[in-house]
Amino acid sequence: MAEKEKKETDLDVSAEESTAEVTEENKAEGTDAVDTEQDADTAEPETAEEAVEEEASGDPRDKKIADLTDRLQRQMAEFENFRRRSDKEKAGMYDMGAADVITKVLDVVDNFERGLKDFDETDPFADGMNKIYRQLSKVLDDLGVKEIEAEGKEFDPNLHNAVMHEENPEVGESTITAVFQKGYTYKESVIRHSMVRVAN
Repeated sequence: MAEKEKKETDLDVSAEESTAEVTEENKAEGTDAVDTEQDADTAEPETAEEAVEEEASGDPRDKKIADLTDRLQRQMAEFENFRRRSDKEKAGMYDMGAADVITKVLDVVDNFERGLKDFDETDPFADGMNKIYRQLSKVLDDLGVKEIEAEGKEFDPNLHNAVMHEENPEVGESTITAVFQKGYTYKESVIRHSMVRVAN
């Protein structure tokens, strides 16, 4: 009987010890879990900060691509500006050359006009000369050559060259009363001034 009671007591002590051990293990596990959660919470902000830093710094390759793209765009813009300047210079040289040739052709036009004044309109030869003159005038007009209006207009030093003055009370002051040589413009630029007489 005493042995039976002793065994039961031993069983109760063992049970209590087991329960205490389990409780302590649970506490330890709970503490570890809490520590792990705290570590995770602490690690999350660090990870977020690192992500922001990585995003700010960016991939070096992307930065290199952006830099090369910017340089390419600048070079393309410079080349386009160079091409436009070259085209403008070429056009300017062409206009200068054309103006020089046209000026010489205008002397031929002057001679045509003087010759036609000496011919009778009924003369067949005069008719042929007129046809050539009209064709030449059309070619010049198509090129952009325009005659400067002068007679009866107010004198403009930008368009006219006064070679003679006269007293003429019938017209206003600085009015052109006669044209000795026609003036012309080429593409809105004066290539030859009109030689005129102006009233004082």
